[in-house]
Amino acid sequence: MIVKRLQVGPIQTNCYLIGDEKTKLGAIIDPGDESRRIWKEVQSLGLDIQFIMLTHGHYDHTTGVDGILQKCKVPVYIHSDEVAMSGSRGNGLQFESTPQMKMYGEGDRFALGDLTIEVMHTPGHSKGSVTLKVGDALFTGDTLFRDSCGRTDFYGGSYSKMMQSLKRLHDLEGDYQVYPGHEAPTTLSRERMRNLYMREAVK
Repeated sequence: MIVKRLQVGPIQTNCYLIGDEKTKLGAIIDPGDESRRIWKEVQSLGLDIQFIMLTHGHYDHTTGVDGILQKCKVPVYIHSDEVAMSGSRGNGLQFESTPQMKMYGEGDRFALGDLTIEVMHTPGHSKGSVTLKVGDALFTGDTLFRDSCGRTDFYGGSYSKMMQSLKRLHDLEGDYQVYPGHEAPTTLSRERMRNLYMREAVK
């Protein structure tokens, strides 16, 4: 699997380009800003982008969507709880509707060449936060970070829900590469041992 991490925008949000090595079919996860730079990397990798996938609706994960859509008219997937109500701009914490927008949720699966992307609903940072499971990789958005987890004091956040989501990730069988929405990648085995929030979640 191709995985390319780009840190974009003023708070260096992680945007990921993923793709099937054989077919070069690809997806963009959380294009938070700098759409031209993201697209330049798409071209460098030779990816044929099939869809954009958003782990949640906060502005720092979604600002680059419009710029990407000017380059390729693909579906933009997001959980329904992350979309601003009609006429509302969402204050940067919910995604504003676009004609390409489609909803996804718990258990949905998407084929990307020989890869399968599975959606896990992992609320806590926001009501509709998701983790995307692809092979031995987890794209956790702002749910699970290296040594930490996402804030729960924003609109739609819930510490109790975060604990439930972290326990769910902890209890996955085997090990995974963890690609978070901010900071450095990690592994699930490392977070099981060292992440104090995850350890609290499984008490």
